[in-house]
Amino acid sequence: MKKIFILLCLTTLVVIASVKTSESNEKQFNCLVEAIYFEARSESFLGQLAVANVVLNRVSHNNFPNKICSVVHQGYYINNKPIRNKCMFSYWCDGKPEKIKNMEAYIIAENVALLALQKVVIQRILGATHYHANYVSPSWSKHKNFKRLAQLGKHIFYIEKN
Repeated sequence: MKKIFILLCLTTLVVIASVKTSESNEKQFNCLVEAIYFEARSESFLGQLAVANVVLNRVSHNNFPNKICSVVHQGYYINNKPIRNKCMFSYWCDGKPEKIKNMEAYIIAENVALLALQKVVIQRILGATHYHANYVSPSWSKHKNFKRLAQLGKHIFYIEKN
């Protein structure tokens, strides 16, 4: 575990300059970190990277917005406020404030985001655009257009068939 953490620290030093080059890029980076932190901070490093991969897969997919913040904040809104439980990423509209309480987990989420933005991907979920926790069973997951790829930690990942 210590070797991975050292690698993450070294990677952070190398890539942080290329990721945070503008205010816009920094905002997008922060949205990715936010999504990793609130959706997967209790997961393993690979589980967190898988969530980051899904966000980035959506950004590059034609059926989703082309900015990270737009992807992670996608949902239904009334008066510019997300409708509870009507978002693509549950943390965004669960009614709880997005407050960072665990700085160690937040730093790990930053490192995961940096690696994901450098195109580090998990082969088992390559191309995944959807996931859900293993303790829920959303109706879309049973649809014939979705293929289950793998479960990593408490999340099950899917690719949408065309």
